[in-house]
Amino acid sequence: MEQVRRVGAYGVLRDAEHRVLLVRGSDQADFPGVWSLPGGGLEHAEHPAYAVVREVAEETGLAVEVTGLRAVVADVVPYPDLGVALHTDRILFEVTPVGGVLHAEPDGTTGTTDLARWLTIDEAAGLSLLAFTAEALGLPVVPLPPGALRRRVPFAPPGTDRRQRFGAYGLVTDPAGRVLLSLIAEGYPGAGRWHLPGGGTDHGEQPVTALLRELVEESGQLGRVTELIGVDNLHNPAALGPEGYPLDWHGIRVVYRVAVDVPTEPEVTELAGGSTARADWFTPAGLRELPLTEIAAAVLEAPAQPSASERPTPARRVGGAGLRYSRGRADGGNGR
Repeated sequence: MEQVRRVGAYGVLRDAEHRVLLVRGSDQADFPGVWSLPGGGLEHAEHPAYAVVREVAEETGLAVEVTGLRAVVADVVPYPDLGVALHTDRILFEVTPVGGVLHAEPDGTTGTTDLARWLTIDEAAGLSLLAFTAEALGLPVVPLPPGALRRRVPFAPPGTDRRQRFGAYGLVTDPAGRVLLSLIAEGYPGAGRWHLPGGGTDHGEQPVTALLRELVEESGQLGRVTELIGVDNLHNPAALGPEGYPLDWHGIRVVYRVAVDVPTEPEVTELAGGSTARADWFTPAGLRELPLTEIAAAVLEAPAQPSASERPTPARRVGGAGLRYSRGRADGGNGR
């Protein structure tokens, strides 16, 4: 099967009676009649936190603001009639209504949802739910009935000059309080700068699994993920990398806190793919003089020195240092 990828942003909304807001798939949806959290796919270069605000407004009529990052999960759905296996990375935000009037999508003939309702958890448990929605609500995942998947429209082919990449990265520390960083190799965006360990997720791979794999490949360390810190967005319309020509690059990166209980001397393995020159442990004092990527500086709350290729674009910057909607932080990025 052809492997296709998609990134989506979804909102978890609750009212004063602790009901949750769900939407129902329309006849135009991949799963008509099946309920889910409101949300949908990111547009190119769009920050996930902007995407969830837009999608919730389109599907429910409510204006919302993001108050937190709830979870990041991935799933794969096969489309046998289309010969496609669709991998979706789903970013779930806590959101709260700030205006608007609840209603379904206004265009019932082309929209992918046709109903929006506040529901108790018991009421939601009696509905057909997409798996990620059931998990988010703490409900059992019940397989959908045969024939629930009705998409017949082919997926759009990827653009030749655009790329979207979903990655998982870590703020990695050891019991002594040292921080593990990796040095970006020559020929890659951000070359010569120290970066958070991590990288792109593979098709069918959960972000936490990908991060721990990358940690072994880039440094030989065995870690355990302890906390989801935040989400970062990068748009570089002319990124130069090993392809040898500029690409309109959109990167979405989630950042976790990772503990390495038994640190060893870092060693880059061949599986790192050439983008990591080396890795090393640093004390907090040793971080001060390092050339850091913007995302590393944001997480470590240290000043960065962006190169020309890393300078923020209006579509990427959301407001100051740090990571956007990461337990109260704002957005930052780099080129890898």
